[in-house]
Amino acid sequence: MRIRMTIAMPEGAARNGEPWPALGEEVDLPAAEAAHLIASGVAEEVAEETPRPRRKGGTAKEATDSAAGPDS
Repeated sequence: MRIRMTIAMPEGAARNGEPWPALGEEVDLPAAEAAHLIASGVAEEVAEETPRPRRKGGTAKEATDSAAGPDS
C-alpha cells in the first residue's frame, strides 16, 4: 500500500535499517504496516491514480483554441 508521511519522524529513526521517508514523501509498505501508520495518524493513504486518457493529435492549446470557436 502506498502512503504519504504526515509527520516528520525524529532524526535517526529507521525502519528495517532504512531511514523513514521525510514529511510529505511517499513509500510503499505492506498493507498491515501501512494501515497501522494511517490509523495512528502518522501517514495517509495515497490513492492510486488512474492514467488520464491521452488525446490523439494536437496540443492542449490547440484544443482550447478550437473549443472557443472560429470567431474567437
